Amino acid sequence: MSGVADLQSGKGHKNENFPVASFLIAPQNRPPVLAFYNFVRAADDVADHASAPAEEKLRLLEQMRASLTGESDAVPEGVRLRAVLNERRLSAVHALDLLEAFRRDCTKLRYRDWDDLIDYCRYSAMPVGRFVLDVHGESQSLWPANDALCAALQVINHLQDCAKDYRELNRVYIPEPMLTAAGITVAALGEDKANPALAGVISVLARKNAELLGVSRPFAHGIRDGRLALEVDLIQTLADDLNRLLIHRDPLSQPVHHSKLDVAALFVKRFPSFALMRLKRPRAS
Repeated sequence: MSGVADLQSGKGHKNENFPVASFLIAPQNRPPVLAFYNFVRAADDVADHASAPAEEKLRLLEQMRASLTGESDAVPEGVRLRAVLNERRLSAVHALDLLEAFRRDCTKLRYRDWDDLIDYCRYSAMPVGRFVLDVHGESQSLWPANDALCAALQVINHLQDCAKDYRELNRVYIPEPMLTAAGITVAALGEDKANPALAGVISVLARKNAELLGVSRPFAHGIRDGRLALEVDLIQTLADDLNRLLIHRDPLSQPVHHSKLDVAALFVKRFPSFALMRLKRPRAS
């Protein structure tokens, strides 16, 4: 019998595709965001472990839930997040929603259509942004824009890692009927290079994802906290750029990730427009 710690990948917040509790976030808000991230990272590692049986993963995820709700102290990440939530008077609902996504990951290997995928994102991605907004005391009226951005980030991640997810976990987030309609099977994801049919499916999904990014574009403008608004604006900029790459590039054989230099360059390029946007923003009464 393994424990949660035995299934950890060693990946941390600095290894993610998008900023997590970066220096842009006010210092007092980084600890709860990092506690949340560490809990989610541990659960994600359990669900994504390549060799652990599904039953074992589900048992460990239940340990994490119990540690978060106070029924157990077995998982340090759950105990720490529980303490932070109590201290900041925040709800555990977002972390519990994420656990639902990880439970699905243990047993659900295929998706029917776009709506099925977005329903997964409702649990796997949207709660992350909602939690960060709660930490900053932002309005729930921002949730629709947040949800669109978080779902778009998740779809980008799925497309970037589509070959890896298939090869290592036999998990395919690209809706299987789309592959069938293109005359291919999931086996196309195991090739060294995407064939034209698979490239077309990926491009269609990225173009569909661009619609979500259009919905989320006003998100940063609506955030009161300037530092959080800057981080969200940067994430939107990175997502727009990556999604454009995925429309035209093959994630099986071409780079579709940002280097640290890429991130810095995009930040510098975008910052003047962000600053002007904040100057034009009406002052709160």
